[in-house]
Amino acid sequence: METVSTARAHGGVQGVYRHASATTGTTMTFSVFVPDHAPGARLPVVWFLSGLTCTHANVTEKGEYRAACAELGLIFVAPDTSPRGEGVADAPEYDFGQGAGFYVDATQAPWSAHFHMRSYIEQELPALIAAEFPADTARQGITGHSMGGHGALTIGLRNPDRFRSVSAFAPIVAPSQVPWGRKALTGYLGDDSAVWRAHDAVALIEDGARLDALLVDQGDADPFLAEQLRPELLAAACDDAGIPLTLRLQPGYDHSYYCVSTFMADHLRWHAERLG
Repeated sequence: METVSTARAHGGVQGVYRHASATTGTTMTFSVFVPDHAPGARLPVVWFLSGLTCTHANVTEKGEYRAACAELGLIFVAPDTSPRGEGVADAPEYDFGQGAGFYVDATQAPWSAHFHMRSYIEQELPALIAAEFPADTARQGITGHSMGGHGALTIGLRNPDRFRSVSAFAPIVAPSQVPWGRKALTGYLGDDSAVWRAHDAVALIEDGARLDALLVDQGDADPFLAEQLRPELLAAACDDAGIPLTLRLQPGYDHSYYCVSTFMADHLRWHAERLG
């Protein structure tokens, strides 16, 4: 692991790091905030997965999470959204290719060579964080925005023993049923919609996946609300499954980091309550 930069902030250290990923076959960059802590202490971890076109830098620069993490004693990890670099498949559209990995392990060429974001987030990067930072891997939460909200929901639902708290900001809740998701899932995983179900939060809940509780914030002025995000589908699935969902439709807020940063501290407190 190589340190790209570190800076003192809110009684902690904000760092940016990179490493050669065996999972993606590329160099991957991520950021980690570690609040001040007693020597030898192990701190709970909150993962933040970013959305379309983003890197680790979007939330690192705009997320306004450090003060709350310092207060609550939380490590905050922000990975990239996809593999990048020369020789890595890409597409001209903003919603596919580099910057749009959708947190799946691609099976279709040319994406299958490097686009293994599910394994990277579920396995490789957590092992690196546990080895290099004072992280308590028994106390992990996960959240994310938009495409990253999709990733947080699906990864949390598939790994409830690992992630004790799950939340999301304006997530794509049912990618199998919306244009962004159908395009990505077809391109990365092929035409068999049955395979998509493991990467669709609503489908996972319908198929038996469960969480103790879920928090979602969604702006009601979000231009993607009706066509791409459709939180009512998640609400119906959670209601049918008996999953306690707090879905807050925030008046006047859009899809940007102005919305994310406004409610970030609320989410971090919610995670901290569940992580101890």
